[in-house]
Amino acid sequence: MKLLVAEDDRSVCEMLQLFFQKEKYETTFVYDGLSAEAQLEQQAWDFIILDWMLPGKDGIALCRDIRRRFETPVILLTARDQEQDRILGLELGADDYVTKPFSPMELIARMKAVLRRYQRGSGTAERPPEADPYTIDSSKDEQLRYKNIVVDLSSRTATIGSMTITHLTPKEFELLSLFVRYPKRVFTREQLLESIWGFDYVGEERTVDVHIKRLRNKVSTAEHPLIITVWGVGYKLEE
Repeated sequence: MKLLVAEDDRSVCEMLQLFFQKEKYETTFVYDGLSAEAQLEQQAWDFIILDWMLPGKDGIALCRDIRRRFETPVILLTARDQEQDRILGLELGADDYVTKPFSPMELIARMKAVLRRYQRGSGTAERPPEADPYTIDSSKDEQLRYKNIVVDLSSRTATIGSMTITHLTPKEFELLSLFVRYPKRVFTREQLLESIWGFDYVGEERTVDVHIKRLRNKVSTAEHPLIITVWGVGYKLEE
């Protein structure tokens, strides 16, 4: 795996290098945001780790740029542990958020969990909840359909009426696919974490809210929010 680490604390990089070598990761370390930006232009990466407070260009700006252009998994490292900071990082497209000081083994465990979610994202969600009796299970079809929504599993695009959605992240696509596959079902946060993020997810439930918000921004209009909140329960597809 080709791993890019942008971290200005060289002692942290030296510590991580020891653990990454054991995992046989092909790791490149850079120590400022502009160097990280240059590396992104030079080659493709399998995973990116960004420190929040990088000199030159900070990790938040880099994360935003990466998510606009690539599907590469990203984890943010930061000493900022306020909830609003974690939410900001997730809203900008980070897949996970690790607060300093941290254990290298925890970071590696989180990286592996993120990679498993991306691997599942190349197909359909694992272990979907049982369909209710009013829903047609289209899990074996190349397309999922509900009213004016068509989700194409092969091209990983969605069409809602005349609008084609092409820039969904893997988790956003899996969320939309799950809602369309089971349009009458209300999903709790726990069920969405289990189906999309997996049983081994080590993050917090709030990540579901963040990804639902991002998905709504891409697929909804003011008149039709598409994914609605069922207060005190979870989320479902608009009927």
